[in-house]
Amino acid sequence: MTCGHLYAAEAGLEAAFTVDASRVTFGEGSLHEAGDRLAARGAKRVALVTDARMRDLPWFADVDASLRASGLDVVVFDDVAVEPTNVSIEGAAEFARDAQPDAYVSLGGGSVIDTAKLANLMTTHPAALYDYVNAPLGGGAPVPGPLAPHLACPTTSGTGSEVTGIAIFDLLDEHAKSGVASAHLRPTEALVDPRVTATLPANVVAASGLDVLCHAVESFTARPFTVRAMADPPTTRPMSQGANPWSDLGCREAMALIGRYLVRAVTDADDAEARHHMMWAATLAGIAFGNAGVHVPHAMAYAVAGRVRDYVPDGYPTPTDLPGLVPHGFAVAVNAPAAFRFLAETSPERHREAARILGFDSELDEAVATLMRDVGTPNGIEGVGYTVDDVAALVEGAAPQRRLLDNAPAPVHETELDHIFRDALRCW
Repeated sequence: MTCGHLYAAEAGLEAAFTVDASRVTFGEGSLHEAGDRLAARGAKRVALVTDARMRDLPWFADVDASLRASGLDVVVFDDVAVEPTNVSIEGAAEFARDAQPDAYVSLGGGSVIDTAKLANLMTTHPAALYDYVNAPLGGGAPVPGPLAPHLACPTTSGTGSEVTGIAIFDLLDEHAKSGVASAHLRPTEALVDPRVTATLPANVVAASGLDVLCHAVESFTARPFTVRAMADPPTTRPMSQGANPWSDLGCREAMALIGRYLVRAVTDADDAEARHHMMWAATLAGIAFGNAGVHVPHAMAYAVAGRVRDYVPDGYPTPTDLPGLVPHGFAVAVNAPAAFRFLAETSPERHREAARILGFDSELDEAVATLMRDVGTPNGIEGVGYTVDDVAALVEGAAPQRRLLDNAPAPVHETELDHIFRDALRCW
């Protein structure tokens, strides 16, 4: 590996990779540490960001009590959308501007954590949300500097948002998802308490678990960091730097846990062991993809979720400002077998290794499709309401996601996306 890195450097390519991660506390009961964690950082007034359903669960009471027991002034925002939009993000930012907290706690799934990230950003460094949105859909302005302390407390075992510098939401006028990416968005600390998974419906566990699966497999099969142009200066090295030895560690362990526990966690709500391990897999995969980056299935998912018409799965509320809802994990997974099949020849052994780690003696696309079917995932993009007549619009929605597509191990543009979307109409 040393010689390979030397040759890469001589060719003007990367010979080094960077490891970044939030501070993570993992284990049953860790939510009770919220107050102590923020008080130790000098916080006085804390915005507790959550959603209306979470406020009625015991996890909210645990965090709220912990914050108040540490003498913190707590202001609650519980109007987070199930799938955030630019409108709902603006509402959270307005709340934060009025409340003037000096720290944030997010308690919920990726939607809640991402909403807190962006409310923190827009309050700390005021600007229009579109200014920060990834180009070409937005201005792509860099985040100017550090944000207020943010303690992320995930309640779903999937998004990894508690350890990444990425925030995703729907751009309503564009009928597509996009987001903001910056190391400054990464939460300061994460409290990952596996107890929270006990109250999750099966479909939520399935969708979030498939998101974990795709985080791990996409990061593992991303283009190697050594084929990326050397960052100049080195501090501009992107978070999505490509597959690297650090991310590979997390990906391999996450895939092993997914293969062993995903189906159990979905099919048996009382299987505390399986749900505990899926929460740990989500954390590992989150740290991995926060340093390597995902690629084609996630890029396609932005269009699948952003252009949905009337699909809403069991276990999810009907959104108020969107015509339907494809949970992020499902939106990614329905594209995954087709994408992995298309990219398999870029690194056949790595794709076969991923399948083996997941517990299958098959090609990777078949392994992923089998897991999807076993946990009740919609069968391809047809399963969430699309037909072949929608492919052109889906390609149009996915093609601008260059941050993701350029992390793939082979060039993927409109022609390739058209092929993959057509293949993704059905997964089995």
